[in-house]
Amino acid sequence: MATSNPAFNNSPAFSSNRDTAARLQPPAAASTEGMTAQQLTELYSQPSATPAETDRMSYEDTMVKIVSSFVLLLVGAAVGWFVPVLALPAAIVGFVLALVNIFKKKPSPALVLSYAVVEGVFVGAITMFFESLFPGIAVQAVMGTLVVVGVTLALFASGKIRASARATKVFMIAMVGYLVFSLINVVLMATGLNTDAFGLRSAPVFGIPLGVILGILVILMASYSLVLDFDSIQTGVKRGAPRVYGWTAAFGIMVTVVWLYLEILRLLAILRR
Repeated sequence: MATSNPAFNNSPAFSSNRDTAARLQPPAAASTEGMTAQQLTELYSQPSATPAETDRMSYEDTMVKIVSSFVLLLVGAAVGWFVPVLALPAAIVGFVLALVNIFKKKPSPALVLSYAVVEGVFVGAITMFFESLFPGIAVQAVMGTLVVVGVTLALFASGKIRASARATKVFMIAMVGYLVFSLINVVLMATGLNTDAFGLRSAPVFGIPLGVILGILVILMASYSLVLDFDSIQTGVKRGAPRVYGWTAAFGIMVTVVWLYLEILRLLAILRR
């Protein structure tokens, strides 16, 4: 099943293609033909190899990579908080690094971690801007993001929520619609045709700002995107994908969580207005 996250879609480790999956499987064990009884006993008495020793993905190793990436993202966010003028350069560099990570066939730890730092600078600078307008909004956005990620992970781990082909199709259609809306909104604001603080999002719908309605829907979309990300990681681990693809998982999760955080931040800002 294709996911919404291009970081996973471009990686063979998370592909639904059986031939691709077969190429990622570890080689067959060596034949025991001709071995003595003592040699066979010693062979089978050895402890099982760990995923690290077999160079295969595991949940534990992938989690270490994800946590490491977010630690660096927080370091970058601290820099952006105190030097908000870096927002625009960080946004440009982060976009370039994101494209490189997406289209690179084999994940690079250095590029993923570099993206984490640069994206952190952008997020920190944007957060500082909103915090200066709405004191306390940063803490609210962080707590909201942690709650959404935690609840989504708990529901996925318990099996109460799963990705499905139909839901994913609806999600992809909604994503395209949202991207088109966002592009039109940016053009209207950049050309001065709409001077509201949040552009079309400020327009009232039955007395409620469109940004509030849209923000709730997009947060639900980002939550489902997390489900797709978790499902991709689960697929990679089950298929015994190479360990290095844990960095692809870390990058993919970062992209989704940052998107979720920014949407919550904007929703709170519209509500605070």
